[in-house]
Amino acid sequence: MRRLALPIAIAALLVAFWFSPDFEQIAAGVAIFLFGMLMLEDGFKLFGGGLLERLLTHVTGSTARSILFGVLATTLLQSSSLVSVITISFLSAGLISLIGGVGIIFGANIGTTTGAWLVAGLGLKVNIAAYAMPMIALGILLVFQKPKALRGVGYALGGLGFLFLGIHHMKEGFEAFKDQIDLLRFALPGLLGLVVYTLLGTGATVVMQSSHATMVLILTALSAGQITYENALALAIGANIGTTVTAIIGALGANFQGKRLALAHLIFNLTTGMVALVFIAPLREAVDAISAATGIAAEDYALKLAVFHTLFNLLGVALMVPVLPRLIAFIEGRIVEPVADVSRPKYLSEAVDEFPQTLESALRKEVQHLQENATELILHGLNLPRRELWRTDDIADLVQRSRQAFDLDLEERYARRVKTLHAAIMDFTTRVADKQVPEDIAERIYALRDVSGDLVQAVKSVKHLRKNVLRYTTRPQGIVTELYDGLRGEIARIVVEIRKLGETPPEARSALWLDQERAQIEERSRSTMRRIDALIRKGALNANAATSFLNDSGYAYGAMRDLIEAARSYYIERDPAMVVGAEGEGAADEAGAVLGD
Repeated sequence: MRRLALPIAIAALLVAFWFSPDFEQIAAGVAIFLFGMLMLEDGFKLFGGGLLERLLTHVTGSTARSILFGVLATTLLQSSSLVSVITISFLSAGLISLIGGVGIIFGANIGTTTGAWLVAGLGLKVNIAAYAMPMIALGILLVFQKPKALRGVGYALGGLGFLFLGIHHMKEGFEAFKDQIDLLRFALPGLLGLVVYTLLGTGATVVMQSSHATMVLILTALSAGQITYENALALAIGANIGTTVTAIIGALGANFQGKRLALAHLIFNLTTGMVALVFIAPLREAVDAISAATGIAAEDYALKLAVFHTLFNLLGVALMVPVLPRLIAFIEGRIVEPVADVSRPKYLSEAVDEFPQTLESALRKEVQHLQENATELILHGLNLPRRELWRTDDIADLVQRSRQAFDLDLEERYARRVKTLHAAIMDFTTRVADKQVPEDIAERIYALRDVSGDLVQAVKSVKHLRKNVLRYTTRPQGIVTELYDGLRGEIARIVVEIRKLGETPPEARSALWLDQERAQIEERSRSTMRRIDALIRKGALNANAATSFLNDSGYAYGAMRDLIEAARSYYIERDPAMVVGAEGEGAADEAGAVLGD
């Protein structure tokens, strides 16, 4: 069916164009308007420099601030769909909380009404095509410039010009339509009209993927007298319901949190639409009273429609905010957080691919996930219990007491818990090259990829150690057991210190310990060679055991180097802005204990 949808739509448009040149102008106006919205979104992504993304991580501390941010962002961008997709992306990446994301969606619904005010108050009364042409010309000139900021301004300016031009063509098309076809003959009064036109508004928004475009279409048709005021009210309600489809589509590639937000969006808009339909008579009376009080003419149905659109969205927010905790609880009960599968990526989903900061944040969290899995395998591969290690003050004593072999298939665990995650991280970072990511963010993303590589190498080194750890440390065998216990203790100590580094506040972290530890590793590696040589000369260690230990000490010190290097890149060499983003508003509850259970 999907394969047939596009050919059928093209065929229907061509037939309509053949029979009605005026319909052709209306359709072209809609297409130009939508193209303008796409340009405006692209301009935001280039020119915004991550401004909206950074704001998102800081303004969701309360429901009121979240709603206000949703209003302002949608007013600025003139696209509630874009704000919804960005919010889903940030929620999926763990940068904002679910209740903060729902607040932004509430605010976006209010913010989208500003477009109706602009069109009703200005676009239908002024020849905006005269402003559109210079904006498009200047915008396209800037689009071809090399500086990203200039290109962003060009896309935004050209987008606004195409928005204006699209409104102009829709207006002209409906004016011509009025002289040839009287759509008022098909007006439906009463309850039937409410239902039918609500469904039409929903369908139009689903097709165009923009409630803003639907509202412009409704306003231009209303101003041209092609639809009645009553039917226009129903169409506006339907447009609000239809806009949830964009959020649902955006959530398809998101994790469970993104899907929860899409469900909240659907519930909010459906509830708001139903309340508006049930109380449409009192709402219409309220619109008349507000219009009279603010000087809007009784016959200015376009402005009155804008008042209605704003009023019922405000009513929806007023109704839903008091029950927001119950709504969140209901949604969390319906879309349950899946049982954690440590072998699968937790944060790398299609929903976080769109914006640079979500790319980096999601990858940082996934590397943290890999680090947790790698730490578990390293310690268990050395027969060391994690929980006891985190609690002990005497690592050497714990190592000597840990003689029980862990029952695990290290090769299978490596393939399932480390290799699969590393492959997903590699695939994710490869996609960065195809996106317009700022150079500094791209460098940090590639650095995180290298961190994952260091962690994998550390696990591989312990895999090589595992055989002789089982052979020499499950029961005391003199000096050779002492030597292997020393390696186990050194690795365990570094793992514990790295865990402490992760728990330290970012501003208090220092590279000094890492530098000192790296120097000590090199010194211990050299002193190990001297000690083994002395033990062989004294006859305390046979040549076979000595050779095995020297090989294994190489693996052990290699693992230590990789862990130190990974810690340096992950905790020290990072962007200060990302520290705030990754640890804001409930987004990084796990960040303080990266190597914890």
